Amino acid sequence: MGSLLQFIRLVGQLKRVPRTGWVYRKVANPESVSDHMYRMAVMALVTEDKELNKDRCIRLALVHDMAECIVGDIAPADNITKEEKHRREKEAMKHLTQLLSEDVKKEIYELWEEYEYQASAEARFVKELDQCEMILQAFEYEELEKNPGRLQEFYDSTAVKKRKLGARILEQRKTVY
Repeated sequence: MGSLLQFIRLVGQLKRVPRTGWVYRKVANPESVSDHMYRMAVMALVTEDKELNKDRCIRLALVHDMAECIVGDIAPADNITKEEKHRREKEAMKHLTQLLSEDVKKEIYELWEEYEYQASAEARFVKELDQCEMILQAFEYEELEKNPGRLQEFYDSTAVKKRKLGARILEQRKTVY
C-alpha cells in the first residue's frame, strides 16, 4: 500500500506542474498538466464517436502526460530531441508503474505506449484532443487577456482545423475577434 500511495502522490504533483508553453508566453496563472489532462478526459467522455472505445480514450487521456510528474512538461522550445524526450518519459513511466501491482502496472504502461506510438484509433483521437484542448486553452487565455492573436503560434502548430472540434474552436475564435 505504501507504493500505491507513493504513486498517487507522484501523480498528484501534476497539479503543481504548470504547462511550459504558457509559462514561456508569460500567461498569468497558467494551467497545470493535471488541469490539461482532466479536460482532455472530459472531452473524451463526451465524444459522440460510436466507433471509438470511449473508456479507452478516457484512460489514454489520463495517462498520456503522466510521466511529466517526474520529467516536467518538456516543450519544443526546450530544444530536447523527440528521442530524448521519449527516453526520459519512458524511464519515468517505468519508475511510476513499478510502484503498482503487476496488473495495473501493465495496464498503465501499455496505455502510455499506445499513446506514444499512436498505435490505435483511440490513441490518434486522444492526440487530436490534446491539440484541441491546447488551442481551446489558448483561445481562453486570449479572451481573458483581451489580447486576440497573442497566442497564434499555438494554433499554427496544429492540424486541428481539419477536425470537427478543432474547426468549431477556430470558428468561435473568429466570431469573438
